[in-house]
Amino acid sequence: MTLPLTTVTFPEIPLRTRDAHKLRGYFGDFFKEHSPLLHNHYEDGSLRYAYPLVQYKVLNRVPTLVGLGEGAQLLVELFLRIRALDIDGRKIEVLSKHIDHQQAAVEVGSALVKYRFETLWMPLNQENHREYLSADDKTRQELLQRILQNNILAFLKGAGAYQPDLPRLMLLLNVQAQTTTQFKNQTMLAFTGDFVVNATLPNGIGLGKSVARGFGSIVRQ
Repeated sequence: MTLPLTTVTFPEIPLRTRDAHKLRGYFGDFFKEHSPLLHNHYEDGSLRYAYPLVQYKVLNRVPTLVGLGEGAQLLVELFLRIRALDIDGRKIEVLSKHIDHQQAAVEVGSALVKYRFETLWMPLNQENHREYLSADDKTRQELLQRILQNNILAFLKGAGAYQPDLPRLMLLLNVQAQTTTQFKNQTMLAFTGDFVVNATLPNGIGLGKSVARGFGSIVRQ
């Protein structure tokens, strides 16, 4: 199947990778009445518990917005209204912006495809964090692979691309480094690396925790 995918970039406004959450804060507030997809909150303040269909990230220092499905059409509608960014109270006029809208292939089959995490992958929650820390190297690898498989399934379900009769995901994860990152004033474990899987996934989507804030963005190799 194919999935609408819109990518909006601002190539003349260099930001740091860790500024991605500021993009989310700005756009989520500026267009807050337009759609809950932009900030994953409903009007009553409750959270939208689903895979984020609009994601904010900084890739190679370029501010980037990625929209999937309904989120893809939303970014197309808002593109012309984006005239400035506000980062840390600093208003930055947008002099150049690009938009790419396409039908991206999403498929689980026999072909193996390699992807790299372009931004830190944050897979662990409170429960499996303890399991990870107490495990040996082999068990850690198995745990991370299992989590990544679940991350991909969560994307497929959130994007409307999941079918019960899909072929089983076959995956090999190559963790290159373990590090820590600050997230909501907490120190979190995060990872760099790549993986091979029998699935075709759209470039730029996020996998794992906090993908709306730019974590876990993947690029096809």
